[in-house]
Amino acid sequence: AAPGGGGCAPAGGGSVPVLFCFSVFARPSSVPHGAGYELLIQKFLSLYGDQIDMHRKFVVQLFAEGWVQADCHSAAFLKGEHCHGKHYLYFFFQITTLGNLTPSSTVFFCCDMQERFRPAIKYFGDIISVGQRLLQGARLLGIPVIVTEQYPKGLGSTVQEIDLTGAKLVLPKTKFSMVLPEVEAALAEIPGVRSIVLFGVETHVCIQQTALELIGRGLEVHIVADATSSRSMMDRMFALERLARTGIIVTTSEAILLQLVADKEHPKFKEIQNLIKASAPESGLLSKV
Repeated sequence: AAPGGGGCAPAGGGSVPVLFCFSVFARPSSVPHGAGYELLIQKFLSLYGDQIDMHRKFVVQLFAEGWVQADCHSAAFLKGEHCHGKHYLYFFFQITTLGNLTPSSTVFFCCDMQERFRPAIKYFGDIISVGQRLLQGARLLGIPVIVTEQYPKGLGSTVQEIDLTGAKLVLPKTKFSMVLPEVEAALAEIPGVRSIVLFGVETHVCIQQTALELIGRGLEVHIVADATSSRSMMDRMFALERLARTGIIVTTSEAILLQLVADKEHPKFKEIQNLIKASAPESGLLSKV
């Protein structure tokens, strides 16, 4: 099975043996000679689909007896004209980010919402307001919260309006990314963590570097657009655009909270509904610059 519908069949057979690899798993299968990408993806998802709901790459490995170097971009190779020995062909596919959220597999990250940033960060009062409702929602739904403070000795603690009651970890830092050894240890204590909901300041510095490190560790990241800002709206805009292109989900507080309850019959739906009854402030965060 190869790009463009071509294939490379073993001698005397109408199908191509395929080894589907994901993470530490490898499962043999086969596809008809001449099958294309669509069937490869369908087969792969039938094997591993329940383990994938984030932006990942996977490998499809085709093999036959013997070995020969082959150029996978060669039209002759795709037609199977030079398959005289064992060969391996790797295909890398991007899995679309689905962004499913469930309370049991989600952790909230609150980044550097500190007093000294109040006069400098654009619309800081608005993102404090949205941060409050996110943390209230986390408490209602039993979602762990990890909080960092950038050099609190010089920049002050988290603003008083943000209630950190019940936070799993409140940690000082000097590194821009929140992904510190203590944070990684805290995540390791929470079984089944898959998704991180991230908000705070600054979008183009600590938020961006945290998000990139988290997806590098295989976690899905949701950045709450109405709860993150920078001193410069241009820095904020281009950071969010860059992050979205990497497969990070840029979303809103209301979307996050409603996705977490998922059903009006959820026992906490009414309380979450009360949190979002008044829409989050739109402020100037909607403007491009």
